[in-house]
Amino acid sequence: MTSLATPYPSDRWLLQVTIRAACADDTRWHEQLAVLRSVSSYDPATQTWSTFIGVLDLASVHALQSLFDAPRSFGTNIQLEPASVPATWQGPSFTSDSGMAVLFKVQAEKERPLGQLPLA
Repeated sequence: MTSLATPYPSDRWLLQVTIRAACADDTRWHEQLAVLRSVSSYDPATQTWSTFIGVLDLASVHALQSLFDAPRSFGTNIQLEPASVPATWQGPSFTSDSGMAVLFKVQAEKERPLGQLPLA
């Protein structure tokens, strides 16, 4: 399942992806963790995986597609939220006029994988 909160918080923002791994047998658990480990970091305090995305380049789109495939393959729960850029962030960020928040919101509302956005 994927969801996206609204609205985006400021003129500069990041897409914060929070992931909760699904329970699975040992083999499927390790397969799921391999996918999550390849695109996110684990926080033992919250028992969640997470990543920030500030630009839609090829690497980010591949990471997002892996994350959108995880719910279908493993039952993983993915939550997308626009987040303010932390002072320590060194990477690129989205801007409010980019329209990306709207794109992610539409995708999440229709519960489609990123690769299945409608053609306009």
